[in-house]
Amino acid sequence: FPSHDIGGESFNTSTLSNDGKPMIISFWATWCKPCVQELTAISEQYEEWQKETGVKVIAVSTDDSRNMARVQPFVNSRSWDYEIYLDPNGDFKRALNVNNIPHTFLVNGKGEIVWQHNSYTPGDEEELYELVKKLAKGESIK
Repeated sequence: FPSHDIGGESFNTSTLSNDGKPMIISFWATWCKPCVQELTAISEQYEEWQKETGVKVIAVSTDDSRNMARVQPFVNSRSWDYEIYLDPNGDFKRALNVNNIPHTFLVNGKGEIVWQHNSYTPGDEEELYELVKKLAKGESIK
C-alpha cells in the first residue's frame, strides 16, 4: 500500500524492514491524547531499547490531509526519534484493520505481525518491551 514518509517520499508498506530485528508500528494522530502519551513514554526509553534489541519504531500518523502539515512540527517539538509515515487516506490503516487509535503492532524479524494492542494505559510500554526482548532473542511470543 503506497503511503508517504514525513518528507513526502512514497514508500511501500511491504518494504518496511529492520534487518531481521523487531519493529513496532504505531498508528497515532496529533489529536489523540493516548497516542501521544504512548509514543512519549516509548520515546523516553527508546535509545535504551534500540541498544539492547535493535528494535525500530515506525509511527504512522492517521491525521487527514487538512492536519498533515502539523505532523512534522508536532514530532519535532517532542524530539521523537521515530520513522514517521503519513497515512492521510487511511490505506495502510485499512489494510491492517485498524479502527481505533492508538493501535500498536509488533512485527518480528521475518516481518510477521506477532502481537497487537489497541488503546493505551500507562505502563503498557513495559509489556511491549518485554515482548520486544523475547523477539530479539529469537523466542516466540505466541
